[in-house]
Amino acid sequence: MTDLTKILDKAKELESKMKESQQKIKNITAEGKAGSNSVKVILNGENEMVQVSLSDEIMKEDKVIVEDLILAAHNNARAELKTKTSEEIAKSTSGMGIPGFKWPL
Repeated sequence: MTDLTKILDKAKELESKMKESQQKIKNITAEGKAGSNSVKVILNGENEMVQVSLSDEIMKEDKVIVEDLILAAHNNARAELKTKTSEEIAKSTSGMGIPGFKWPL
């Protein structure tokens, strides 16, 4: 019965840490850049785009180029957000005996 108690205690501890991590993740921001920083996109921890910045110089380019750079900056921000989120989850699950645990993003 002791093993079951230990497992349940670990599960409660993990649940608590995951809730704390979820709150921290909501406050994370990630910035993606493209076109020599002429396009910047900022995402929040919930993967919502909260800001797009376009330089005056990039606005002189063809529409297709601007669209491609916005996509590239967004993808860059998503990759950064995924890294930051994984790091936060790793902090929460370290020492919990959950090898290879990954946050579903």
